[in-house]
Amino acid sequence: MKDILSELEDRRAAARLGGGQRRIDAQHKKGKLTARERIELLLDEGSFEEFDMFKTHRCTEFGMEADHVSGDGVVTGWGTVNGRMVYVFSQDFTVFGGSLSETHAEKICKIMDMALQNGAPVIGMNDSGGARIQEGVASLAGYAEVFQKNIMASGVVPQISLIMGPCAGGAVYSPAMTDFIFMVKDSSYMFVTGPDVVKTVTNEIVTAEELGGASTHTRKSSVADGAYENDVEAIAETRRLIDFLPLSNREKAPVRPFFDDVKRVEESLDTLIPANPNQPYDMKELILKIADEGDFFEIQKDYAGNIITGFIRIEGQTVGVVANQPMVLAGCLDIDSSRKAARFVRFCDAFEIPILTFVDVPGFLPGTGQEYGGVIKHGAKLLFAYGEATVPKVTVITRKAYGGAYDVMASKHLRGDFNYAWPTAEIAVMGAKGAVEILYRSELGDAEKIAARTKDYEDRFANPFVAAERGFIDEVIQPHSTRRRVARAFASLRSKKLANPWKKHDNIPL
Repeated sequence: MKDILSELEDRRAAARLGGGQRRIDAQHKKGKLTARERIELLLDEGSFEEFDMFKTHRCTEFGMEADHVSGDGVVTGWGTVNGRMVYVFSQDFTVFGGSLSETHAEKICKIMDMALQNGAPVIGMNDSGGARIQEGVASLAGYAEVFQKNIMASGVVPQISLIMGPCAGGAVYSPAMTDFIFMVKDSSYMFVTGPDVVKTVTNEIVTAEELGGASTHTRKSSVADGAYENDVEAIAETRRLIDFLPLSNREKAPVRPFFDDVKRVEESLDTLIPANPNQPYDMKELILKIADEGDFFEIQKDYAGNIITGFIRIEGQTVGVVANQPMVLAGCLDIDSSRKAARFVRFCDAFEIPILTFVDVPGFLPGTGQEYGGVIKHGAKLLFAYGEATVPKVTVITRKAYGGAYDVMASKHLRGDFNYAWPTAEIAVMGAKGAVEILYRSELGDAEKIAARTKDYEDRFANPFVAAERGFIDEVIQPHSTRRRVARAFASLRSKKLANPWKKHDNIPL
């Protein structure tokens, strides 16, 4: 019996070493953690339960029959994050460069099936050279199996991808279908075709970092949701995000203890809006002052800065925030911001996370670039996302809400539950200057008359009361009381029940 137990421990020790100490040292020299070190950091201490530690590949081509490593380049299992169950896989670059084989894919699919069955998030840590060439089409089939699991899990359990090394070719499509992607600066990259192929086909000379590094995907492509300095920071922020999310679409997000007075008054908000309507202010100040303990987890911070998305807590409960940012492009909606916000709204709706919207939008960004790029269809994505959402929706208009952009930003007409406005709100088809130039075109030569007409228009429409008269605004509130009013609104909506008509699925304007 002792011999058998001893053999088990020897096999476990060999499996834990992966590709061997030399390759582990090489991983550390690049500033990267090993697959197992990453799991240890992500999960609560002592909570990891591993699956398929001894699984190996079945390939007999190219001398592979003589090279078997237990685990086959990926560590899989489950554990807890702050006491809540999650499933995890972590690719091991020290074993065949983390390349995906048929059995490697089977291990990932197994934990995804269990996550769906038991209702828990899946966190994937990607560090792989791609498909295992020696296995040919079998490895491609493995990728497709993983893709299908990603699709089935979408909207059922949260899926988070951490890119902690190379992720190229077909490998990128699994993370692309997950809910959140975090990358590590200078040590991770994602692209469909690498720099060498790009040079051969298009004659462009580009580095891997420029083509698919963390900066590229968080600032230009919007593929990634956040970039962090190293593996440790990326994992710490992932733990923080998991705390905001429900385990599955069958559960509510966790309620955390909070030590912040719901009735807290923020007098500074009464002077947040500048006297000059064209002067910007920082919408994040409002978000931080409304949130419990000023805690805000921002999503896609470096992309489409004219709209802000992220999670806060109000009375300990998770709330998704979407807010126009007057500091960037005056808060206009455009293609990028519409796509960014629409995806976020749909995530919140899929997982029963209430949505708080702060509005200061002068309209859609004009120009040929926007029209040729399809701003009509992209803007419709956000409109569609808000309109189909059945979760509690609370909207606060702080300043401008002009034209179609007013409708799009969670207006009463898109089944907004509580629509508040500050006294500084201006709800109109367009700004006074533009409206007067259309309405009184014949008087454009008379500056005094136009000035008087503009003032008349502002007095009539540059306020929230016309909309309030029609019931499109439920209440005009004092800025300093916003936290209390929003908290009470969400509290009243906790038992909200709303269902859309039966359908196989909708046809959102992609």
